[in-house]
Amino acid sequence: MDVVVVESPAKAKTINKYLGKDYKVLASYGHVRDLPPKDGSVLPDEDFAMSWQVDTASNKRLTEIAKAVKDADHLILATDPDREGEAISWHVLDVLNKKRALKDKPVSRVVFNAITKKSVLEAMANPRRIDDDLVNAYLARRALDYLFGFTLSPVLWRKLPGSRSAGRVQSVALRLVCNREAEIERFVREDYWMVAGTFLTPRGDSFSARLTTFDGKRTNKLDIKDEDYAKRIETVLNQSSFRIESVEAKPGKRNPGPPFTTSSLQQAASSRMGFGASRTMQVAQRLYEGVDIGGETAGLITYMRTDGVQMAPEAVSAARSAIGAEFGDRYVPEKPRHYSTKAKNAQEAHEAIRPTDFTRTPSSVKRFLDPDQFRLYDLIWKRAIASQMAAADLERTTVELIASGGGAPATLRANGQVIRFDGFLAAYTDQRDEDDKDDENDERRLPEIRADEEARREAIEVTKSTTEPPPRYSEASLIKKMEELGIGRPSTYAATLQTLQDRNYVKVESRKLVPESRGRIVTAFLENFFDKYVEYDFTAGLEEELDQISDGKAEWKDVLARFWRDFSAHVDDTKELRVSDVLDRLNDELAAVAFPDRGDGTNPRSCPKCGTGELSLKLGKFGAFVGCSNYPDCNFTRQLDGPAEGDEAAAGLGDGPKNLGTDPHTGEEITLRSGRFGPYIQRGEGKEAKRGSIPKGWSVDDIDHEKALALINLPRDVGQHPESGKMISAGIGRYGPFLLHDGKYANLETVDDVFSIGINRAVTVIAEKAKNGGRGRAKAAALKELGDHPEGGTITVRDGRYGPYVNWGKVNATLPKGKDPAGITVEEALQLIAAKIEKGGGKKSAAKKAPAKKKATAKKKAPAKKKTDTKAKED
Repeated sequence: MDVVVVESPAKAKTINKYLGKDYKVLASYGHVRDLPPKDGSVLPDEDFAMSWQVDTASNKRLTEIAKAVKDADHLILATDPDREGEAISWHVLDVLNKKRALKDKPVSRVVFNAITKKSVLEAMANPRRIDDDLVNAYLARRALDYLFGFTLSPVLWRKLPGSRSAGRVQSVALRLVCNREAEIERFVREDYWMVAGTFLTPRGDSFSARLTTFDGKRTNKLDIKDEDYAKRIETVLNQSSFRIESVEAKPGKRNPGPPFTTSSLQQAASSRMGFGASRTMQVAQRLYEGVDIGGETAGLITYMRTDGVQMAPEAVSAARSAIGAEFGDRYVPEKPRHYSTKAKNAQEAHEAIRPTDFTRTPSSVKRFLDPDQFRLYDLIWKRAIASQMAAADLERTTVELIASGGGAPATLRANGQVIRFDGFLAAYTDQRDEDDKDDENDERRLPEIRADEEARREAIEVTKSTTEPPPRYSEASLIKKMEELGIGRPSTYAATLQTLQDRNYVKVESRKLVPESRGRIVTAFLENFFDKYVEYDFTAGLEEELDQISDGKAEWKDVLARFWRDFSAHVDDTKELRVSDVLDRLNDELAAVAFPDRGDGTNPRSCPKCGTGELSLKLGKFGAFVGCSNYPDCNFTRQLDGPAEGDEAAAGLGDGPKNLGTDPHTGEEITLRSGRFGPYIQRGEGKEAKRGSIPKGWSVDDIDHEKALALINLPRDVGQHPESGKMISAGIGRYGPFLLHDGKYANLETVDDVFSIGINRAVTVIAEKAKNGGRGRAKAAALKELGDHPEGGTITVRDGRYGPYVNWGKVNATLPKGKDPAGITVEEALQLIAAKIEKGGGKKSAAKKAPAKKKATAKKKAPAKKKTDTKAKED
């Protein structure tokens, strides 16, 4: 019997079916070892020696693998076909050698780009050795990330209290987001006017045209910046007659794009389906590992972590055959298409992402997939099939109109496009990138227009517009930018973006990445004191060196030595920095953010409360804020970001708290104040005063006595429940607006519902929450069953009071922030459960498989002292 080691149990189950009874396929559940998160895990002074740690769950799996290998004839390492997969195989082999489980047994490494019977059997027939260059590149990357993070993060903690961490790729991605925000803040809007007309052909067909020249001068998009001038043009055109000077139709072709890479798939899934990068990769992982298709388990797509844009020759042939069958022979080009990537540092070691079988059309497999899987598979299939289809034939038409007789000559232009043959567009239509919209590309279809005929003016329109700042990055556009710059690699993008959110460095609003004040402080600090290490070229250069290690062209320890020599010296220099020096530099760097222009000519750094103090950045336990230099005599503080536009008077409260009236029940004064965490309402004075934050979405300008009274008196009694007779109350808590009845909570959709909901709707909301499961229940209803735990018992995903979590027996492991409950895989769940048990959560239930008899025997035979030692060792 041969033992095969793969990464996931789902993959193990599928591959075991392909290989048969002579093979035993076991899962490593991803990485089995990692560097302990503490000092000394990488020792630069000892030739970069690395200490590896095996967690409890991985140790058990490695023991099972070692036991199986002892009785096997051959060990076959079949982890994923990339640098991380090669590293996992290396780790497994290293542990087995240390356990002396292999002895003289042969060891092979096999890789397959798709989990299909054909791909797996071909890989098994062509084994190789572990690729040392790929392993060395992994070791170098892991050591670099460790040394960067564990050396620089303590500097942040000392100099910037409240900061969380720095990372080699993470910090550069954060810099991109923060710099874009700074661009937006510096942007000065300008008004301009657009002039266009609607005209009729002699046949009564309508079309639109835009002004291009007036009185001998060209008028580009932003050229008309004076309203009077725009009105003069309007008057002239309204007095003019119009003639078609020329109609020029040019044939053109539009070629398809290549199949998806990791980054382009993440971008397309974001723009078309609203998927985040993590969600996209979770769904793609399930499609890759295998789906039950009518009794046959098969991977539906090839490996999804790749920057290659080519498909294998046999896949190209299969795609061309499928095109003929699905769309017709006209859609099959004469020759296959070949692509090359434009991304910086792309390795193209693997195929692009494509279906494993083009005859499995999206419609034919839809009933076997959940909605997310179907939508993503549909996207991948269409993009891959379109990449080998014929070009679309287009006809682009430009019409020039001459205006005369109004007092000044003018010309207008109409653009249009007609698709003569849809070609690849029959399968897949590219969406223009959200950040690359171009008003000049007018693809409207024009009616029949002939040269030298008259055009009758229907209307002339003058439209005022305003220039717009560059858009904030979305996850998709940030990934695209990182790829262009050569920062990071396909397998790292999703994790990097998630880390930025988990660290509270960025937040997502309307699918856009907005830097938090903490993120801006960290970026400003790194740009001022570690500028080299957050430069885009430097980070991309390190990626190139790692790629050279993969290719066997560089020695990994030499790369580490060069980096560490300069980096450690730089860190040592900053240790002498005083916090006051850091704050002085950041005060200047973040002046536009921390001290925005008030618009009244006053000094933006003068304290609006005492009038004599100067505002400056302060550092507290929870991060940076703006405070007065006269503290403690003046206690004015506010958030770093400052008040929202239009809220300066209320949030700054130039003369102190704003009196909103008194509470009729207590007689205490109600005031609007501004604190470190934003504006809030307060009733009374001193420690006993009651306070309430202004809810998100409420404007400070709109806070009057009535609203303040309603807010300060929360929670609000809605009425008695008709069945229990107990009071239902509404309030705003840590997790948003809620209803409370008999100790159980139900979420409300909006803050306004807290003040407006009546007893009938409240009873309905509570009943629906009780039926479907939710906050306040004894045990949350299962949202999804993931499968069986290796030790027995079902693993489920549930929605609890504090958010979604994974449940196994008595072990509850909270999902990471931003994790989609529907996208959690059994492998991820097992890792969360193992981490929870290791931290001490649910130990008793985790041990339920241990035989009671064995424990009893140990109790009888072992003396009390030894029993205590054993327990300490287990903990």
